[in-house]
Amino acid sequence: MDLLENYKKAWDNQSKETDKLNSVEIYKLAKSKSSSIVKWIFIIGILEFVILNSMYFFVDMDAAYAEYKKLGLYNFVFYSQFFAYAIIFYFLFQFYRNYKRISVSDSTKVLMKKIIQTRKSVKNYVIFNLGYMALIMFIVVVAEINLNIDDISAKQILLVLLLSLVVCLVLLGCLLLFYQLLYGFLLRKLKRNYKELAKLDDYN
Repeated sequence: MDLLENYKKAWDNQSKETDKLNSVEIYKLAKSKSSSIVKWIFIIGILEFVILNSMYFFVDMDAAYAEYKKLGLYNFVFYSQFFAYAIIFYFLFQFYRNYKRISVSDSTKVLMKKIIQTRKSVKNYVIFNLGYMALIMFIVVVAEINLNIDDISAKQILLVLLLSLVVCLVLLGCLLLFYQLLYGFLLRKLKRNYKELAKLDDYN
């Protein structure tokens, strides 16, 4: 009878040790995957910034700024670009910091918290870019109407506003689709890792 009890205790201990080992392995795997995903979010953010800004080499910026001056928007565009760059650099810094924090996370709860923060940072980054683009287009359209207010009727103004709204929505939709393809896949993988860690946390 004592021998049977010893076997049962040994089996129970082995099962617990195995569960503990599995939990540790799952955590390590989720941490490794999450760290890799967040690193790619940071890399893509850098590449996006470099590629989009390199397009200035293919655009006649003198003509563009001359048009802004004609509309009375030169100072607004000039200073708003500095503001936009500052915000974008802030988000890129956030991406990098999230990557470093996930890399050194030492508990399931901390790692889950960092995953949530990373997803939130990416979503806020996308919202900012879409919002900034919408604001610029709106102000340019209003400035164009104001410049030609004496030469166009109320009906034409309404038509311009409606057409501008359609163009703005199409462009924003394309940009949103671009971001969904760019970051959506990574965020979905990050969400799956979060769910795995949540199950692990509940189990423990």
